[in-house]
Amino acid sequence: MAAAALRLWWLLAVAAAAAEGAPRTLVLLENGNLRDTHSLFFRSLADRGFDLTFRTADDAGLSLIKYGEFLYDNLIIFSPSIEDFGGNINVETITAFIDGGGSVLVAASSDIGDPLRELGSECGIEFDEERTAVIDHHNYDISDPGQVNGFAYTFWVLLVRTCVKRFRDESFFPFFLHLFFALPPSSQESRKSCCSTAFSYTGNYELAVALSRWVFKEEGVLRVGAVSHHRVGELAPPNAYTVTDLVEYSIVIEKLSDGRWVPFDGDDIQLEFVRIDPFVRTFLQRNGGKYSVRFKLPDVYGVFQFKVDYNRLGYTHLYSSTQVSVRPLQHTQYERFIPSAYPYYAGAFSMMVGLFMFSIVFLHMKEKEKSD
Repeated sequence: MAAAALRLWWLLAVAAAAAEGAPRTLVLLENGNLRDTHSLFFRSLADRGFDLTFRTADDAGLSLIKYGEFLYDNLIIFSPSIEDFGGNINVETITAFIDGGGSVLVAASSDIGDPLRELGSECGIEFDEERTAVIDHHNYDISDPGQVNGFAYTFWVLLVRTCVKRFRDESFFPFFLHLFFALPPSSQESRKSCCSTAFSYTGNYELAVALSRWVFKEEGVLRVGAVSHHRVGELAPPNAYTVTDLVEYSIVIEKLSDGRWVPFDGDDIQLEFVRIDPFVRTFLQRNGGKYSVRFKLPDVYGVFQFKVDYNRLGYTHLYSSTQVSVRPLQHTQYERFIPSAYPYYAGAFSMMVGLFMFSIVFLHMKEKEKSD
């Protein structure tokens, strides 16, 4: 009884925390010093309303799931060389967290450990061999031409065509390090000032913030609004469509931008009319925030789906499926006269006319014989 009451209390606490709206984010650090050396990145998250919980990656009390509920909405792993996570966190629980809708941001280094390699493999990512790093010969600090930038911490979602790998023996500063986020003051007076305006942010900072907004679903999120379908000329969907009906389908698609849902602008969204395999595939035409199209149903009956399955780089997966039934024509709906059967109609009527004329001639000849 006490265990059931404890579980109920915990579920209510989790629900209350989620209702507050602050994304619960667990940050797993290689060591406690990273909280200071990466302070600008963490501050950017806190300023955007994230509820950050900092723990070391090998903490024995770590947990992502309790009583079947996720304790966090997001997970940040800044412990590239960790060999074993603490508590009940492992690759399997992190994978389950991702499958359950959680967002994970992972930073890796040239000294990447086996857990992150395995997690990357589960997500379709293959890390290079140890002691290698991503470098860029086209974009680097011109004030130090002898050192081409090599970022030890790399994003899983970042692909740079001008970058190659090379072996390095010395350690690299992590990409999220606050020393790479802010440029030093430009004058002696500003160096003495403690104001934040004395610093200007670098491209690293802008990239890290933009990427974190994308990973944690603050940007690039799509959702389906109202979906409607009906015969052309009608307003409500029928109980069942009939083969070869002319139908109109519409769907509202919105994207999240600066915390608001606004109409999504895209010209590559397709609709499929599917019964196991697509029978119709056509592009949707945008009209404001609504996408619609008219098309003729195939001359095949069965159970079909109006399906929108949209994948676009930089946006979340959008999926909408609406099931409908398509029946064959009723006996009263078939054409009375089929043009292709006109020769047969002509043959039948010609036989009737010929029989009528033959009957007249035959009866006339018979009456004539009697009179003679």
